Amino acid sequence: MARTDLKYRLGWLGTGRMGSALAIRLLAAGCDLSVYNRTKAKAEPLAARGASVADTVADLGEADIVFVTVGGSDDLTQVLLGPGGLIEAPSVPAIVVDCSTVSAEASQQVRERLAERGTVLLAAPVMGNAKVAEAGRLTLAVSGPRETFEQARPYLDLLGAGATYVGEGETARIVKLCHNLLLGVVAQSLAEVAILAQQYGVSRHALLECLNNSVMGSTFSRYKTPALVNLDFHPTFTATLLRKDFDLGLAAAREREVPLPVAATVHQLVQGLVGRGYGGEDFAALLQMQADSAGVTLVSENVEVSDGLDPDHADGGRGTSGAGEPDVGGTA
Repeated sequence: MARTDLKYRLGWLGTGRMGSALAIRLLAAGCDLSVYNRTKAKAEPLAARGASVADTVADLGEADIVFVTVGGSDDLTQVLLGPGGLIEAPSVPAIVVDCSTVSAEASQQVRERLAERGTVLLAAPVMGNAKVAEAGRLTLAVSGPRETFEQARPYLDLLGAGATYVGEGETARIVKLCHNLLLGVVAQSLAEVAILAQQYGVSRHALLECLNNSVMGSTFSRYKTPALVNLDFHPTFTATLLRKDFDLGLAAAREREVPLPVAATVHQLVQGLVGRGYGGEDFAALLQMQADSAGVTLVSENVEVSDGLDPDHADGGRGTSGAGEPDVGGTA
């Protein structure tokens, strides 16, 4: 039965891997969606799924709600406020939902300028990567006017496992930075204990299976398991992008005089990872740097393990080490 609450025309600005994965979820639900990407070829595959491909950003101004997924603060201000940006369209959407990770300052600038045209901004940074989005496990922190959040909520919930309203203004930006600070800290901790256990003869896949089955297991530890076991550092979220988020998070902490000693240490480790040439690799490469520091030579264990996102593993990926298991992988 067709849903009666999906009545708005939607636009999607930025159809890289994440944007495309999320746009596909809206199309699968039957939403009326127009998409735009600076490199048009990246938007055209969505036409086969029912999207209209816009020629310019301004073409999205006819939508009621426009979602945005871009690389950073400068990209956001350019596509929304710059020459040829959405704000210059003859008509503008009632709501813009920005799913990017940007600074609170850039977000506030965009919010104020859009308000001059009567458009309300919802800050809605996503937690997870494109693989998580494809599995329907993505989550969002959302801030802005509560009534606007409720208006957009049916679409926000279609994007993944649910959207959490966290307050007014730019509070969602802080929540996302807190999330990614913890992400880096946990990744470094996993790297440390994996190398420690390996030095005592424990395989990485055995250690991670035990951890994933324990109270310490999480969606994150499970979907990073294939990378840590088999040294697959194909980027789902690069070390350079994680460094950017640590830069923003530590700057926010300094603004309110909040000490973050553990995060500050990990920030330097991530900086070291980038400095050693791993900036374009997945941040799971922290494992390689930890091994180098301990004088340990890493080799792939060549064990097929689940990342916990496979629907065939409803137990969250527990008990999945060993040959013959599906091999899937990957976060932000």
